[in-house]
Amino acid sequence: MPNYRRYRVPGGTYFFTVNLLDRRQDLLVRHIDELREALRRTREERPFYVDAWVVLPDHMHCIWTLPPGDDDFSNRWKSIKIRFVQAIPCTERRSNVRVTKGERGIWQRRFWEHCIRDEADYEHHVNYVHWNPVKHGHVKRVVDWPFSSFHRYVRAGILPVDWVGDVEDEGTNYYGD
Repeated sequence: MPNYRRYRVPGGTYFFTVNLLDRRQDLLVRHIDELREALRRTREERPFYVDAWVVLPDHMHCIWTLPPGDDDFSNRWKSIKIRFVQAIPCTERRSNVRVTKGERGIWQRRFWEHCIRDEADYEHHVNYVHWNPVKHGHVKRVVDWPFSSFHRYVRAGILPVDWVGDVEDEGTNYYGD
């Protein structure tokens, strides 16, 4: 068993990737209202700022900034995950291990986190969050994906509505693939 440790910075800004256990499912967009409510209730109890967020059918990416002196993102994720699964019907297949532990078969047990180091790192990850629906082939333009903080960035005048244009415009995407 690896000696896994999370890097914690009180008041830090973090990039996260959180996945469904069954990546063939679309639970996150199908139950977007339940996910939003889980997030809202968690933020009421344990505040944090959502810098950027995108929800895809089977996973999500986000950037959070925690309050000064606070580095507890793990319990916030735990709360969001629990609230979400409590709000949706229990229709998934569960392994014997998950049944024994009283767990639902919705989420992968862990999540990926990265502590943002500087402005360039922050900008790169915000762009990655917003580009992700195009990267996965859900839309051809970033603006066409409804479950993204990109729309907030446009309303605030931070990004133009045609940011990076259409995938077919130049034959490349934001990352030059």
